[in-house]
Amino acid sequence: MKMKITLISDTHAKQNQLTTSKSLRNSARPLDLPGGDLLIHAGDFMSSGYSIPEARDFFDWFDSIDNYEYKIFIAGNHDRAMQNYPEEMRGDLTGYKTIDYLEDETCTMYYDGHNGDFPEDNIRIYGSPWQPFFYNWAYNLPRNGDELKSKWDAIPDNTDILITHGPSYGYLDDVEGRRGEHLGCELLAERIKAFRPKIHVCGHIHTGHGYYFDGHTHFFNAAILDERYIYSQAPFNFEWDNVTNEIKWL
Repeated sequence: MKMKITLISDTHAKQNQLTTSKSLRNSARPLDLPGGDLLIHAGDFMSSGYSIPEARDFFDWFDSIDNYEYKIFIAGNHDRAMQNYPEEMRGDLTGYKTIDYLEDETCTMYYDGHNGDFPEDNIRIYGSPWQPFFYNWAYNLPRNGDELKSKWDAIPDNTDILITHGPSYGYLDDVEGRRGEHLGCELLAERIKAFRPKIHVCGHIHTGHGYYFDGHTHFFNAAILDERYIYSQAPFNFEWDNVTNEIKWL
């Protein structure tokens, strides 16, 4: 089965700069979010992360996008409200019927029309916000500690698309001006190597924006803002065959 996917991350309250069919109107600018089967946001949708109205603005915006069948997002280290006020934020999200929020949990896309009778047509997506300790932000855990390892061990082995806010070590995690210095998670890299998801989506390290395929997993760092928080890095739009694991850029 082939499906059209769009990946974004690290919008930091600047989501309205992305063009959709609604926002373009009479503009000739190409669509950043052209529509398809699946739209994924890999976290950091807030700026400082303390403003609950800012989180709700993002929820409203994400919910308003009407040209994708599935829309999934996770939190990132800037999204403090999701960790500080989990009950309130979860309560808000129950009012949105077209978006799914994942925090250490799985969402399954059913495409056979029979709720899973033909599992080869189902896409299992797992999302998690954690990363090794990064200043005094949200969803931090000690690097290489048992608690962080337990988060990655909880990822089901049959996951097709893995969404984490931070990258895995050595994959699209270079620091600007210091190539060879990696901020990704070693334990996450080990877990990905063990079960080999077809796609891994992350953000967090803005200068790591890019794509890499290791022969088993398609790695995407989908951060759209650069280190100056300027929208200069385009979303990824592609067609993916979940059986052959081949992608075609759109």
